[in-house]
Amino acid sequence: MPWQDNSGNGGGRGPWGQPPRGNGGGNNNGGRRNDPPDLEDLLQASRQRLKRAFPRGGRGGGNGGGGGFNMSAATGGLVAGAVVLLWLFSGIYQVATNELAVVTTFGKYDSVQGPGLHWHIPAPVQGVNKQPALALQDTTIPVAERRSGQLSSGLMLTGDKNIVDIAFIVQWRIKPDRTPAAGEDLPGVAQFVFNIDDPAALVRMTGEAAMREVVGSNTLDFVQTEGRVEVAEESKELMQKALDSYKAGIEIDRVNMTLAEPPTQEVNEAFRDVQAAEQNQATAIQQARQYTNQVVPEARGQAQRILEEAQGYAAERTADARGQAARFNEIYAEYARAPEVTRQRMYLETVERVLGDMDKIIVDENAGSGVVPYLPLNELRNKQGAN
Repeated sequence: MPWQDNSGNGGGRGPWGQPPRGNGGGNNNGGRRNDPPDLEDLLQASRQRLKRAFPRGGRGGGNGGGGGFNMSAATGGLVAGAVVLLWLFSGIYQVATNELAVVTTFGKYDSVQGPGLHWHIPAPVQGVNKQPALALQDTTIPVAERRSGQLSSGLMLTGDKNIVDIAFIVQWRIKPDRTPAAGEDLPGVAQFVFNIDDPAALVRMTGEAAMREVVGSNTLDFVQTEGRVEVAEESKELMQKALDSYKAGIEIDRVNMTLAEPPTQEVNEAFRDVQAAEQNQATAIQQARQYTNQVVPEARGQAQRILEEAQGYAAERTADARGQAARFNEIYAEYARAPEVTRQRMYLETVERVLGDMDKIIVDENAGSGVVPYLPLNELRNKQGAN
């Protein structure tokens, strides 16, 4: 239904505080004081302010006329100077402690600036591209996590035709060189800015290719056990060579293997049993070596002792034999001088040596006739037994 103004004021007002278009009655100030201002009034007031700020020229004369605004020379100079100052001030920039800034002139490499406050010719002459060149960044390979019942994207073929599930983390940084290396046109951070588009994807692709090459040249047991560190180091070297050939400006800091297992649970358990058996074998070998290290020195010591005793016995027997031979030679010399006395002496010594331990008592028949000698036989036997 049509809207009507029942206030009794002259000229109908619309529902937004202004008369409907086409209504000739009343002026714009006929409403209540609390009504919102008219849009045309706001526009007219803005025009008046602009006219006061920029005086209108006399071209066209009178109140009418289509003359434009003319700016004075002083005002124009101030405005131009302010614009130039603002443009120069926009060239100040701050580089954080872990960043390097690549300065370009009309899109071409100019220089590399380190941490601190710097200035460059503002756009569009020069531009600045800041990169976290001094901070380590991590890239996990593969991206997809391994879920139960699903195969991981880290499956690789070993040199002995086995499949192993590999996961590793690559720690890398942007090369912090501020000047180009020998044979290079750009420093490392500039290569990173100009030559590559997706650094994480490039590192992931290069790392996976390098790891597959290293794993494919080794056996499964080597990759899973004692060769993990060596595999990671070889992969790092291959990645660095590939990135340098791409002139990517990326430096690989470390490759850490987080997973090296068969792809299924059953195979994984079997390999764990094999590893446990190998550990038991190593333990048995170590125990045998310990026993060998304990027994062999004792046996060698006993053999050395027996050898030394034999050598001592031989030396003793040799010395005794030499002594007897020397004694025989001396006796023979005395025998040659007085054969009869020597023969008697040898006879007595021999009889004494032979009959010295016997309990026989020999009584000479010339000891006396009719006399029975008293012989303490029991005492002689006791003395003989004591000897």
